[in-house]
Amino acid sequence: MQEIKYVLKDKLGIHGRPAAQLVKRAAKFKCDVQIGSSVKMVNAKRIIGVMALTLKQGEECTMTFNGEDEEEAAAACKAFLEENL
Repeated sequence: MQEIKYVLKDKLGIHGRPAAQLVKRAAKFKCDVQIGSSVKMVNAKRIIGVMALTLKQGEECTMTFNGEDEEEAAAACKAFLEENL
């Protein structure tokens, strides 16, 4: 299992367009991908769950990856977070 933590820098937090792009990126991998905070974790391949988190600027989000291509998925999602959020 891989895990990454990231503090959101975007002033809008995880909002519509980057949330959709993150879901699209996560869906490319076979492994189970979860995103959330210490309060709640959701399936990162489902836009409704990601949007329902309402993570804001300054909050830490955690992503977990479990499965056969988890290392590739973790690297791709970490790069996405750093470039876009």
